[in-house]
Amino acid sequence: MSHSAPARADLTVDGHPTAVWLHTSDSTRRPVLMVHGFRGDHHGMDLIAGAIRDRDVVVADLPGFGLTPPLRTGLSLDSYCDHLGGLVAEVTSRWQAAPIVLGHSFGSILVAHMAARRPSTAAELILINPITTPALQGSAKVLTALTCLYYNLGARLPETIGHQLLANPVIVRAMSEVMATTRDRGLRRYIHDQHSRHFSTFSDRASLAAAFDVSVAHTVTEVAGNLNMPTLVIAGDKDAIAPIAATREFVSQLACAQFVELSGVGHLVHYERPDAAASAIMEFCRDRD
Repeated sequence: MSHSAPARADLTVDGHPTAVWLHTSDSTRRPVLMVHGFRGDHHGMDLIAGAIRDRDVVVADLPGFGLTPPLRTGLSLDSYCDHLGGLVAEVTSRWQAAPIVLGHSFGSILVAHMAARRPSTAAELILINPITTPALQGSAKVLTALTCLYYNLGARLPETIGHQLLANPVIVRAMSEVMATTRDRGLRRYIHDQHSRHFSTFSDRASLAAAFDVSVAHTVTEVAGNLNMPTLVIAGDKDAIAPIAATREFVSQLACAQFVELSGVGHLVHYERPDAAASAIMEFCRDRD
């Protein structure tokens, strides 16, 4: 089985227009619903979604990013969890089957908290590069503090200057350089190009600042004790944003976990090791069907 190119669909989730991309197959198995990371949009999940050949994959743009407008209730952890719960219900209704929910990075925080609050939304969970340590602690706290300053400044400056700062290609490239671990020049070019194209498709400065606040204020570890469903965790041992020791500790706290640790890769598993991730996801999903 293979996917055709993803097709856009517009869903309405609790009255909110939500852009999703469908990687369709000819399978009747349960679909996978993917939630992307901070500042990105559905494009970030393209390589993994395209490599999952045995079922449909649904990739949404989170509210405030890509083509999905911000939520009228604001962008908080509560509002994101409510929205994603509604999205799961909408996908379940359309496919007549509950999706297997996956979150990458910032998306891992959102789906983990949703699943912890409402276990009925996720009979199982897949977390890629989960955020396991508080951003304002540990080795990256100085960098995070500077990043907080950057987003706050971007939100407070006059509109044009603020947007130019937040979408500044030099800063976006610097973020990309920090996250990429591959030495493959072609792949590095691809990663930088993806970040250049899709890292500044946020709706507005206030939404970006609000989502950033959620991303640094929360972790998946906060709800580890409430994640009793079968959970697949995929992480890289060179992850500078979510150090692997903390991720191993998080996995050890889960009731029913499978852990795939990829060597020599960091926070960009979705770009640098999509085939390995897709393979692990397909195996996990087959066991869950």
